[in-house]
Amino acid sequence: MLTGGPLDVLTGDYLAELTMLILARDRLKDPSLGYARTFLRQMEECLGLARERGVRIVVNAGGLNPARLASALRELAQRQGIDVAVAHVEGDDLLPRRAELGLPEGLLAANAYLGGFGIAACLKAGAELVVTGRVTDAALVSGPAIAHFGWEPGDLDALAGAVVAGHVLECGAQATGGNYAFFREHDVTRPGFPIAELHADGSSVITKHPGTGGAVTTGTVTAQLLYETAGARYPGPDVTARLDTVRLRQDGPDRVRIDGVCGEPPPPTLKAGLNRLGGHRNEVVFVLTGLDIEAKAALVRRQLADALPPQDRPAELRWTLARTDHPDAATEETASALLRLTARDRDPAKVGRELGRATVELGLAGYPGFHLTAPPGPGSPYGVFTAVPVAATAVEHTAVLADGRRITIPPAPVTRPDESPSDESPPDDTPSDPPPWYGPTRRAPLGLVAGARSGDKGGDANVGVWARDEAGWRWLAHTLTVRRLRELLPETAGLPVTRHLLPNLRALNFTVTGLLGEGVAAQARFDPQAKALGEWLRSRHLDIPEALL
Repeated sequence: MLTGGPLDVLTGDYLAELTMLILARDRLKDPSLGYARTFLRQMEECLGLARERGVRIVVNAGGLNPARLASALRELAQRQGIDVAVAHVEGDDLLPRRAELGLPEGLLAANAYLGGFGIAACLKAGAELVVTGRVTDAALVSGPAIAHFGWEPGDLDALAGAVVAGHVLECGAQATGGNYAFFREHDVTRPGFPIAELHADGSSVITKHPGTGGAVTTGTVTAQLLYETAGARYPGPDVTARLDTVRLRQDGPDRVRIDGVCGEPPPPTLKAGLNRLGGHRNEVVFVLTGLDIEAKAALVRRQLADALPPQDRPAELRWTLARTDHPDAATEETASALLRLTARDRDPAKVGRELGRATVELGLAGYPGFHLTAPPGPGSPYGVFTAVPVAATAVEHTAVLADGRRITIPPAPVTRPDESPSDESPPDDTPSDPPPWYGPTRRAPLGLVAGARSGDKGGDANVGVWARDEAGWRWLAHTLTVRRLRELLPETAGLPVTRHLLPNLRALNFTVTGLLGEGVAAQARFDPQAKALGEWLRSRHLDIPEALL
C-alpha cells in the first residue's frame, strides 16, 4: 500500500473476537504483552517508508495494551533513527473496573468498543502514528476523516458515510474480490487492498491501486456491506448509520461511489466484548470407509458410551457424521465418511486422558477398517465471547498524545434508544411461491442468481443475500422468506431468525440467533464463524424462474 500510490492515511484492523481472547492469554503469561506483535514486525520494515512519504498510520493493534505498543514503537523509531510522533487511545479496557460496572467474575478481557473521536484528537495534535485498543473497526477510517474535515458530533450524515466507508475497508481484500460469491468473474489470485477516497460530505469512492489484482464493483462492495451486519440501523459509538440509505454506483473501472448515507444519533450505550474461559474441549475424528456407514457410526457411539463410565463422561458429547463417501469410489478417501466427536468439560482430564483412553481401546474391537484422522490429543481450553451494553458515560475514552498530554473524549451529546428495526421479517407463512409474472421455473441452485456473504457476531450468525438486477431482487424478496431459509438451511430450523430488507442494495440480511453457540472460540460447529454459511445457502436448490436463469 505504501509503494502503490498516494495515500494520506494507512489503516489496519488487527482485532476480532477471537483475537481478543488470544491477546488476553498472552497478557496472562506476560503483563507487558497483549498487543498484536505482528504489527510491530511490520513497522520494522515500513515505518521509515511511511515517514518518508508522509503517510499517517492508524491501527487498533494495541489490543489490550495500547500504551505498551506505543512505547515499543517509539523504541523502534529511536533504534532506526526516525523521528515520529506516536500517540495512543485508551479507556476501552473495563477489566480493572469489573466490579464497579457490574460485570461478571472470571473474565480474561472486557473491552468497550470506542468511536473515532479519540483517534481524531491524536491526529489533530500532530500524531503520525496512532495505536488504539478496542475501537469499532470503522473508527479507524472515521477518526482520520473527523480530524481532516473538522466534523463535530452533530455531523451525523457525514459521520455515517465515513462509518460505511470504514466498514467496507475493514476486512481488506474482501472488498476487492476476496471471498466473493462470483469470484470466477475476476482474477482474484492476488487481490489488491481497497482504498477509500473520502469527501467532506461523507460520500466516498472505493477503489484500489492500479495494477493490483481483484476488482472493485458494486457487487464486491455490496458483499462487504452485508458482512456481519443486521438490519437497516448500524449502531456505533458516534453515529447510527442507516444502511437502507446507502447508494452505490459504478464510477469507472475499479471505482464505486458511495453516497446518500443518512445518520442518526448513536445509542446511549457502547458494546462491550467479554472474554472468559469456558472449559476444555477435544475432538476425535473416526474414518468410516465403504459399506454400512450409518451402522458403523452407530457402533462407535454405542461402544464409546459403554467405555466411558458416568464419572468419566464429559459434560457435553456432540457427534456429527459427514457423508463425504461416494459409492463405488475410485480412491479410499472418496469412499470414506468422517464421524466427528466433540467433547467439552470444565475438567481437562475428562476431555483428554479419559476420552483418549476410551477411544484408543476401541482400535482392535471396533468397526471394520477402524482408524482416526489423528491420535487423540490432550484437549485444549476454549473461550466464550459475549457482548453486553455499558453506559457510554461510564467509559473513560482517552486520547494520549505524543507529548504525554491526556485528552478526555466525551460521549456523544445526543443519543437515541437502540430500537428494534422496523424492517424485521414478515410472518413465517408469507407466500413463497414465485409471482405468476415470472413464468416457468426450473430447479437450480440459488447461487446462479444471487450472491451471499456470511459471518459471526458472538454466538449469532448473519447471512446477507443480494440480487444482481431489479427483476432478481423482486423475486428474491418475495421468495426468500424466513420460512424458506429454514427449509434450505435445516440447521436454523429451531433458532430465532430475523429477516431485514435493504432495497437500495437489492439485499436481504438474515440474523440467526444462537447458531454459533458461545462464539467462535467455543468452536460449537463445523464452520465456527459461519464464514461459509452463505455459500451453503447458495448451493441449495429451489424453483427459479427461467427468465432469471
